[in-house]
Amino acid sequence: MGNRALEDYLKAIYKLAHEGHGAAVGTGAVARALGVSTPSATNMLKRLAAAGLIEHRARRGVTLTPTGEKAALEVVRHHRLLELYLTEALGYSWDTVHAEADRLEHAVSEELEARLDEALGYPTVDPHGDPIPAADGTVRAVRDRPLPSLAPGQAGIVGRVSDADPEKLRYLADLGLVPGAAVTLLDSLPFEGPLRVRVGDAEGSEHVLGRELATDIFVRSAGVDRDPAKGNR
Repeated sequence: MGNRALEDYLKAIYKLAHEGHGAAVGTGAVARALGVSTPSATNMLKRLAAAGLIEHRARRGVTLTPTGEKAALEVVRHHRLLELYLTEALGYSWDTVHAEADRLEHAVSEELEARLDEALGYPTVDPHGDPIPAADGTVRAVRDRPLPSLAPGQAGIVGRVSDADPEKLRYLADLGLVPGAAVTLLDSLPFEGPLRVRVGDAEGSEHVLGRELATDIFVRSAGVDRDPAKGNR
């Protein structure tokens, strides 16, 4: 596309639609995700609609058109490949790569994209466990759910962690709550209270998590396949 602002909007709409906001995403949610005013978001969404990249219906939110989704997936692919390259090849920590990839994703050529993919061994997930869209635009199905949805005593494997807050990522890394880690919900206090979890096996460490933080951790049943080689740091 060649327009950073438009690409940022498309990526934000795609991510919001795939993070529990439903197929249609509200203007306010887009504005908050991008840190802009609602009027500014409204104006940009009108431009995207005029370009045939989204469908924008009053009071019903916006959805990506097939053309818009293809463009969004290309940016998402660049972003997640860059995150993984920064961690795997350059030694960045997982809490710093999101902002760095945001700055670089718009300048990635098709040739560089292909070379990054090959150098990384054609990975399917980024350092935070999010799926990397394939070159043909397909995306590996994500089979996970928020940690608080587990029942007390139920175990799972951390599949992915929200990358929105670097401070949270550093804290979760200190607790060992990274993609690939085993976690068991030991107790969940009522009225939106905190959760007590065990990380690792029966001899693992126990921690208390606030519910807001716990909802940023997504788990899948033990034994579900994931990319074993990438994104587990």
